[in-house]
Amino acid sequence: LNIRKSDVLTVLDGEDLTGRVLGQYMGAHPRFRLYTSASAATLQFQSDPSDPLFGLSQGFLIRFSEVPRNDTCPELPEVEFGWRTASHAAAIRGTVLTYQCEPGYDIVGSDILTCQWDLAWSNSPPTCQKIVNCADPGEIGNGKRSVSDRRFSIGSHVQYFCHEGYVVEGSSTLTCYNRDTGTPKWSDRVPKCVLKYEPCLNPGVPENGYQTLYKHHYQAGESLRFFCYEGFELIGEVTITCVPGHPSQWTSQPPLCKVAYEELLDDRKLEVTQTTDPSHQMEGGNIALAIFLPIILVILLIGGIYVYYTKFQGKSLFGFSFSSSHSYRPITVESDFSNPLYEAGDTREYEVSI
Repeated sequence: LNIRKSDVLTVLDGEDLTGRVLGQYMGAHPRFRLYTSASAATLQFQSDPSDPLFGLSQGFLIRFSEVPRNDTCPELPEVEFGWRTASHAAAIRGTVLTYQCEPGYDIVGSDILTCQWDLAWSNSPPTCQKIVNCADPGEIGNGKRSVSDRRFSIGSHVQYFCHEGYVVEGSSTLTCYNRDTGTPKWSDRVPKCVLKYEPCLNPGVPENGYQTLYKHHYQAGESLRFFCYEGFELIGEVTITCVPGHPSQWTSQPPLCKVAYEELLDDRKLEVTQTTDPSHQMEGGNIALAIFLPIILVILLIGGIYVYYTKFQGKSLFGFSFSSSHSYRPITVESDFSNPLYEAGDTREYEVSI
């Protein structure tokens, strides 16, 4: 403590000047310690109280009181039409609050607050305001639109028009309407502008193939792409387009999926290679020789026997003579049955000439 000798510092026990005086000091004093009976103390400073005009002297009065230790950010009020989530149970340093609004309300302000090291929030808490506008539905291809309210507020209209040669597919007028729960919504989806012609029917899927974006009908100007399964080759146009007309027609017929030529060529090469292989040829020759050589030998043997009997012995191999020196003579009943050898019942060998 270091004050003038003409100044007085009085320390009292309690919250007012009626308390017990703990000490009264003038001039300079080293560090010292005072104890109060309760959690409050009062300091009164008077400048030169000995002055005859003491009533005009200056000073100050300080009241000290003990308060609970504070290491959290101040409590924030709840947000109307919304809620918040905290990263910690208590709002200690580093706690993050995340705010969200109910359907049909939009948050205004910062949706994330952080408890800083000085125990103050990084921003003021946000509010949730009711949404009274629809989102911009967007433009339309091959057409234009007319908007009744650029803010797209509830009750406003957006009307779509198509360029020449196109017609609106869908609702041409959209209306922004309010909902009891949730944000305002348009009455319908944004329409499309399509060519003013009849659609093309699906031409069908090729055998052993498939097509992209399979539909029953295709609007004029739409394209269809074809693919073949593995091992098959596409023959024809890969992509065909629906050409506008009355009726609309495809630019060409769907393609075909045939077995890939390379695979057939590989199989043919394999077959030719197996056929022209010398080892296979030698093996086939050995088998043929083993089968046909005995047959040829048997034929030659039979032929030799036949020639021996017919040429050198003058007899038929089977009991018949095929000699050309004898003329044809019919057999009569008298010549055959008048033979005494036949009547005797003895069976003899006889010669028949033809």
